[in-house]
Amino acid sequence: QVHLVESGGGLVQPGASLRLSCLASGSTPETSAMGWFRQAPGKEREFVAVINRSGRIASVAESVRGRFSISRDGAKDTIYLQMNRVEPEDTAVYYCAADRAYSTTPAFKYWGQGTQVTVSS
Repeated sequence: QVHLVESGGGLVQPGASLRLSCLASGSTPETSAMGWFRQAPGKEREFVAVINRSGRIASVAESVRGRFSISRDGAKDTIYLQMNRVEPEDTAVYYCAADRAYSTTPAFKYWGQGTQVTVSS
């Protein structure tokens, strides 16, 4: 069993930076791949970024590429989402996910509770 806890969300102004964290606890093989998804009101959950255990393989959604980046601290079993130059369209609940398999779809077995990010002036 894996437990994921996100942190770092909040209210930020357009153009600002924000870093989300996700701490994983539990079965290590089940957290081989970890990623971020987001869901805005009235919209489907969408892929943001994913990273493998070593941190050497990562994917970032085209919609945020160049502004967002994902990283991983293996020693802490924590992943981060660095969000730069945020836009109002980035407003959503951000979810951390984990699974054995690397994927850019919501086919992850474990999910966190989510952290709200609101971009507004």
